[in-house]
Amino acid sequence: MPTPLSKLSRRDFLDISGRFGLTSTLLAATGLGAGLTASTLARAADQEQQKRYKTAPKFQLRFGASGFNERNLDIQKSGQLFFARDLEERTNGAIRVEFMGSNEVCNQLDCVAKTQQGIVDIYSASTQNSSGSAPYLNVLDFAYLFPTVASMFHFFYHRKSEQLLREPLRQRHNLQFLFTHCDLRGIMLGLKWQDKPLVTSIDQLKGTKNRVTGTQMGRIAMEQLGLNPVPVAWEETLDGLRQGLLDGAETWMSAVAYAGMAPVVSQAVDLRFFAGTEHTGMSLPKFDSLGSELQDQVMESAYCAQIFTQGMNEAGRFEIVGATEHPAPGTVFAENNVRVAPLSDAERSRAEQMCSPEFNPEPWEQWRERLNKWSGGLDIYQEIHAVAREISRDTAAVNVKPQRWWRG
Repeated sequence: MPTPLSKLSRRDFLDISGRFGLTSTLLAATGLGAGLTASTLARAADQEQQKRYKTAPKFQLRFGASGFNERNLDIQKSGQLFFARDLEERTNGAIRVEFMGSNEVCNQLDCVAKTQQGIVDIYSASTQNSSGSAPYLNVLDFAYLFPTVASMFHFFYHRKSEQLLREPLRQRHNLQFLFTHCDLRGIMLGLKWQDKPLVTSIDQLKGTKNRVTGTQMGRIAMEQLGLNPVPVAWEETLDGLRQGLLDGAETWMSAVAYAGMAPVVSQAVDLRFFAGTEHTGMSLPKFDSLGSELQDQVMESAYCAQIFTQGMNEAGRFEIVGATEHPAPGTVFAENNVRVAPLSDAERSRAEQMCSPEFNPEPWEQWRERLNKWSGGLDIYQEIHAVAREISRDTAAVNVKPQRWWRG
């Protein structure tokens, strides 16, 4: 299913964004939909730029968004541009956000570090790739900590997420966690699996060689499942999947689509074995400098962006990506012949018993003890595990009730 911006040439987009600014151009594009052409985008970007620059801001915030660009922001609905627009409008221009994607200022592995250094004020990247610079983010990556995507949204809205996740991030890493997209990771198999039968058992994957992101906990889970995690630079991953040097990579399905992986992925194995969270956060010193009134507005915009992401990403997974057993015609997976291996509940339960701390605690003890100390002595795995199971397994992600997690 082509997205509106995919119909525009790269040359036209660069010309328009060069004249009116990347942020104004991207914000304008989000409102045009199927009517987007070079001329309509130029007019809308001009109007957007005039509106945004009508008043002088009290604060201009630099937003580094790793690999996101004008094309893949239309695929994974993870709320970055929604947040930027909402914050500018909510503050009547007192805060202006300058969005910098396409690895212009930071990438998946260093956006947090660039935020901590003051190079950017707001950032977006996966918590897994960010955990190198903010190791407390590993708390989200225990194997099978979250049974469903709905349970993830439930946790991020939950008031206990302040104590269990957000406050330790503020104290240890100077980060204000704002909102996140939610998904569960599987193994995305490369082209050497193109002609092999659809995977139905974890046993078929034992001994395979798979690219792992920056997460320490993800490595533990993969080792317990016999998935041989190997850290491979992103620029080498696509070639590895294409040529068969790698069997697969751990990620979530919409990441396959937005990162341009679909042409080199043959099977998406829906293992759901740990979190996939493309989050947006902020420098805590910069957040503190805003003053209480604007801080409240940032949190309200984060809350609205969380709601936007909860609904829109779920729709995008099926209608744009095709992350289902039978992808609809025109979706990214259908167009690239990516087969989804759904796995049975019984098979995922067997994988959980092989690798999760609940059933196989020993490999996790060192990291669990470290994270418990960082959280103030709580049994952090057990605490988050309990919150994630407060809702039933059959709750749809879009039916999770939003709550303002920082209040009360």
